[in-house]
This record gives sequence, C-alpha cells and structure tokens, in this order.
Amino acid sequence: MSLDTARKVLEIEAQTLRELVARLDERFGRAVEILFSCRGRVVVTGMGKSGIIGQKISATFSSTGTPSFFLHPAEALHGDLGRLVQNDVVVSLSYSGETEELLRLLETLKRLAIPLITLTGNPASTLGQSSDVVIDVGIREEACPLGLAPTASTTAMLAMGDALAMALLEKRGFGEEDYAALHPGGGLGVRLRRVENVMHTGDQVPRVRPATPIPEVIYEMSKKGLGHTTVLEQNGRLLGFISDGDLRRFFQREGNRALGMTAADCMTRNPVTIDRKELATQALNIMEARKITALPVVDSGGELVGVVHIHNLWRTQMF
Repeated sequence: MSLDTARKVLEIEAQTLRELVARLDERFGRAVEILFSCRGRVVVTGMGKSGIIGQKISATFSSTGTPSFFLHPAEALHGDLGRLVQNDVVVSLSYSGETEELLRLLETLKRLAIPLITLTGNPASTLGQSSDVVIDVGIREEACPLGLAPTASTTAMLAMGDALAMALLEKRGFGEEDYAALHPGGGLGVRLRRVENVMHTGDQVPRVRPATPIPEVIYEMSKKGLGHTTVLEQNGRLLGFISDGDLRRFFQREGNRALGMTAADCMTRNPVTIDRKELATQALNIMEARKITALPVVDSGGELVGVVHIHNLWRTQMF
C-alpha cells in the first residue's frame, strides 16, 4: 500500500511538471528580463509552505549570481518593509493569489515602483491582476491523498523558481569560475577550488638542473616524497619533468650506465602543465586522461610556480 501511494505521489508531481513545460510562454521571458534588469535585490516572499519554497528559490538566486533575500510577509508588516527599496524586484508565491499578508504589501510595492512577479495557481486573483508578470503554476490535483496538503503545487512553484534562476544564470553568462567564487566552502567549494589552492609550492617542490647527476636526482625525489621532480633552467623556467616511472624506464634502458648520466638524459621535455588559476577539477581531468599523477604549474612565461599532485585532490576529498 505504501509503495502504491508513493508511486502515485511521484506520478502526479511528474505530470504536474510536464504540464508546466507545455504552459511556458512569453510571460516567463518577460519575468527573466525584469529580473536581469534588476539593479537592487530580488526579494522573494510567501506565506506558509509557499514561503518555505520561496526561501529555497531565493537561496538559488543568490548562489547563481542574482543577489536575493527572503522577506517574510508577516514580518514585513511589522517593520521589515524597510528592507524594500527602489530598484528591487519582488517575486511573490501564493497558490490562491489571495494571501492576505501579501495583498497588504501591494500598496508599498506600488509606492516604491517595485516590479512584482507572481507565481500563482490563480492568475485571475487579486495578486495576479496586481502583478507586472504573473506565471501560472496551477495544477490539476495535489499529490496528497486527502487533497489538502500542498504537494504538487509546491513542487510546481519550486521547479518554476529553478527555471527562472537557471535562465538568469545563462543570461548573465555565469560560469564555473563565478560559481566557485560564491561557493568556497563545503563539498561544492572543494570541487571548485583552483589549482593554486591545492598545489605544492616553495621548498616542497622537487627541483633539479639539467646537469644534475642521476644519483642527486634520486635523492631530491626521495627527499621531497612526491614521486617526481621538475627540471629547471637557471632562470626558473620549466625545462622538463621526471617521474618515478620515467626513472624506472630509464634504468631499464640504460642499466648501470644511468648512474653516470644527468637529469637532461632522463627527463620528459616540454611536459604537460597547467595554470594556477585553472580549477582543480581540470587538473584531475588532465591527470586521468594522460594517466599521470602530477602536473607542474607554470606562469604565462613558463616559470615554475608549483606542482599539483593527485594526492592533494584526494586529501581535499574531491571525489
């Protein structure tokens, strides 16, 4: 019985979203234009379950490049109206379109000339008729077996809010680097860290010259413990790279003669590198594609600034 109920709930909500897709029209485009042109903040408001959905929509706006906050309509009527200023845009959520607390905000919105976008199941409602743009999120039925608890209706509001936020993200040209700047913490922040935040620098980086004898190369690699060494010109410019694998293959090929040779004889010339401003995920992609465990990090002039090792990415729990 419980599985049957769950399937029915999901089927009703999935069908609700399919119907929303078919209902999208030029009003959605106008709403996106108003939000894109906003020179203040996007203020999202709603009561009850709609308010909870509104908080999530506001958070999504903020995390994708659109400054936003949630305004509780009841609190607004008791002093928080002062948080609204000209150049803001208000997005209201009310399935009935007749929520008293929201209707009492209309006078202030008109006085401040704040555009109002409303998500409602009743476009002909007072709130709908008072809005600059009304987006129809009406449903045929709630997923609640009693037909009472907001279920499909709140799903419709949430999905439409996501659609607005993603359309705005795309219109702003908001990319991975912008996202990384707004998400420095948590799992998302870890995956979006830049190479410069996880690389080894300074004395941690193994360094030898082209003329360094192979025994000293081995000592430097063992001392720094990263399983590789960079080979640098006198001016710090990267000339080559020697990994554990390079060293093993070199000894297999040269035998005991290898001990009398130099880094220049063993190194991989013109190794693949990465810029310090690249995302760490890009470094991982390169390592996986080339089946290597480390990447030298160089500046625009080819000078070594660090090394990023796959262990750095494991330690920051990127996976």
